[in-house]
Amino acid sequence: MEKDLQAIFKEKFGEEATGSYFAPGRINLIGEHTDYNGGYVFPASITIGTFGLAKKREDKQIRLYSENFPEKGIIEFSVDDLDYDKAHDWTNYPKGMVRYLKEAGFIIDSGFEVVFYGNIPNGAGLSSSASIEMLTGVILKDLFNLDVEMLEIVKTGKKVENAFIGVNSGIMDQFAIGMGKKDHALLLDTNTLEYEVVPAEFGEYVVAIMNTNKRRELADSKYNERRSECEEALRRLQTKLSIDSLGALDEETFFANTNFIEDETLIRRAKHAVTENQRTLKAKKALQAGDLAEFGLLLNASHTSLKDDYEVTGIELDTLVAAAQAHLSVLGARMTGAGFGGCAIALVKAADWQDFVETVSKEYLEKIGYATDIYQASIDDGARKL
Repeated sequence: MEKDLQAIFKEKFGEEATGSYFAPGRINLIGEHTDYNGGYVFPASITIGTFGLAKKREDKQIRLYSENFPEKGIIEFSVDDLDYDKAHDWTNYPKGMVRYLKEAGFIIDSGFEVVFYGNIPNGAGLSSSASIEMLTGVILKDLFNLDVEMLEIVKTGKKVENAFIGVNSGIMDQFAIGMGKKDHALLLDTNTLEYEVVPAEFGEYVVAIMNTNKRRELADSKYNERRSECEEALRRLQTKLSIDSLGALDEETFFANTNFIEDETLIRRAKHAVTENQRTLKAKKALQAGDLAEFGLLLNASHTSLKDDYEVTGIELDTLVAAAQAHLSVLGARMTGAGFGGCAIALVKAADWQDFVETVSKEYLEKIGYATDIYQASIDDGARKL
């Protein structure tokens, strides 16, 4: 991979890159749509992600090329002109990182060149945009000797998503990709950014990622709608309860006060946020205790809640998850990511992997009419220089 990219870098930019870098994608084991509700999430960075080769320039030009979009060629702009530009397409993610790090007082005073290549399936919901952001942060830190902590790079990535790109997402993706640790998941309190590193040991089981191959565009999905529904449910609860987020509620308090929400849809949305948050805490305990059966049941319950109460799954995800859950070697399965397409995960006995892939693939193809891609995810370290 690195060697091929070096050849591409030389072909595109005429000389060799000075450094190579990698930022993973992420899966969220459990804790979906809880991050913007002030709850816990439980993500892990994975071995597939985005590679980058980079070199500093003497002038002010930033020149970026992606092997994933070769038809778009080299996109370039000046380090002094960092406004969002629709025509600059995917490079708005790295551009936003440069802009906000500069605005934070870090000195990035010349241009640079980068070749990007990602092996995250496009639109799969494994967070390719946050991977590009964190990769850019690591590259800038190295090229310009920035005295910047990873947490600052993580927060900058979230700012790019929210303020530059215009997606109202939480901090989980950047956090998991920036702070990830091999063979561990991160239990993150999205309210305080306090986190715990939890061993993610699955014994004779492996994590399957099942891609619906249905493209999902976060900015124009119902993500922002769900978010505002939760905000409204919270606002109504706050007339009675002294809470700052739905994540602050346990199940008992929530169910005792649903009458203050007075709207069936809003009650279901808030119910998901509250119960999913509690499931995430239970999942951490199950993993720590080595109780994989309980962990699997929590995955199943998470999907049911996302399907019935939050309504963010759709026929593709539901078909994949039902097929996986029906397989005898599976402890549990659920959608992961924002929903409306993208991916699901399952905990599968490694010895039965081939049969699992064939069975689930066949059922999905028969019902949906096009193929799923299924692969194993290993949990890896976060964004780094190679």
